[in-house]
Amino acid sequence: MRKTKKILWMALGFISLGAGAVGVVLPHLPAFPFLLLTLISFAKSSRKLEIWFRSTKMYKKHLEPFLERRVMTRKTKMTIMTSMTLFMGIGFWFMGAVPVGRAVLAAVWLFHMFYFVKAVRTVPDAELEAD
Repeated sequence: MRKTKKILWMALGFISLGAGAVGVVLPHLPAFPFLLLTLISFAKSSRKLEIWFRSTKMYKKHLEPFLERRVMTRKTKMTIMTSMTLFMGIGFWFMGAVPVGRAVLAAVWLFHMFYFVKAVRTVPDAELEAD
């Protein structure tokens, strides 16, 4: 059972790595959540994969600044907030007959917006490139 869990975590890690890599290139697909899922999945499946992922440029550019200093570029923040608004908006629209579901989604959306605006510092691209 333990080996099966590791394999499933590893598979999820590679799938999310692929989605994150696509997200780096495509402006409407956020890379950040997929890369964060990659890190979590690799950490649960293999120490070697986690170390390898932490040494990649993708990790260093897109995740490391957030995980170490809680900072993001304006572009990264806007991409995450826009996609979150879009996907939660779709869920909100489909929950027309479920007012409690709409209220919960609205509260979660407000919390996320507040978090990204107030708790995550925005830095210029040049500051992250200098690191």
